[in-house]
Amino acid sequence: MIIIGQMVGIGGTQIAKSRTKLDQLNYRPSGRDLDVEIFHFSDLRRRVSSEQILALYRYSFHTLICVTEGAVTQVVDFQPVSCSAGSLLVLRPGQVHSFGSDEGWDGWMVLFRAEFLPSETQATADLLPVLGLDRLPDHLSLSTADFAAVNEAIARMQQDATSAAPSKDLHALLRYELCVLLLRLAILQDQHLDVDVTRSPRLQRYGRFRRLLEQNYAGWHQVSDYAAALGCTEKSLTRAALEATGQSAKSVIAARIALEAKRLLVHTDRPIYLIAEGLGFEEATNFAKFFKREAQLTPIAFRRRSKFDLGGLLKRSAVCA
Repeated sequence: MIIIGQMVGIGGTQIAKSRTKLDQLNYRPSGRDLDVEIFHFSDLRRRVSSEQILALYRYSFHTLICVTEGAVTQVVDFQPVSCSAGSLLVLRPGQVHSFGSDEGWDGWMVLFRAEFLPSETQATADLLPVLGLDRLPDHLSLSTADFAAVNEAIARMQQDATSAAPSKDLHALLRYELCVLLLRLAILQDQHLDVDVTRSPRLQRYGRFRRLLEQNYAGWHQVSDYAAALGCTEKSLTRAALEATGQSAKSVIAARIALEAKRLLVHTDRPIYLIAEGLGFEEATNFAKFFKREAQLTPIAFRRRSKFDLGGLLKRSAVCA
């Protein structure tokens, strides 16, 4: 739990300065009360200190970062991501992120709450693929033509956000512009992978598996749990995971549990035995063995070495990558 202290505004967000190891960014729009905010990273850089920008944060909202010029290595869930013009990062609620540097680059930032997207009951069939952002990876590299189209779409959204139109109309406009942008990105990703998600039962199955995993990783540790829920065999689920990621379903489950453990170790001061318990391990020793196998460090060592150590984190992640 975040213990709220001093609140420092950043763009359309507020940083909860707390006694935890990692600050939580909560969505709090500046200006008009919109559910999406668009601005340049350079605008953010002018408003806050380098120390605030370079810290690690855990987001409670969705963020798209489209690098428009320069180059930078950012950190997403403890892994370095090399970005240059045409790079687009997709950050989801719960992820840990740092900009890596406040110099030598600029880009668009699009912030929005998950609630801003149509719900499954509200969306038409053609908009359903964008709801969970499941088709998008953390990092996309756009071609020159695709980058121009995405850049134009985001610029249009920013301009529209300043419109004097009634709030109800403006929300509707921005909502559908965001859906169009996300659909465009999903199509570009599918083209890059040379796959047709609608014609690949395995990829559809993997998408359902990922959604189940996000909901149940703390309690379901076995492939059999997900296969039973999906009405398929373990072999079928593993083949779907291999086609989508090159990893077995077992490895995907283990990676998701380990990622949440890393977030909790850095994000909170929670005792390790409570983290283990919350992630479905009956014994802290079993969790420690699992974590060391996945992260090559014990939970205690990971917590100590990752505490606000951005430079070291970038260096260690590059070695492990």
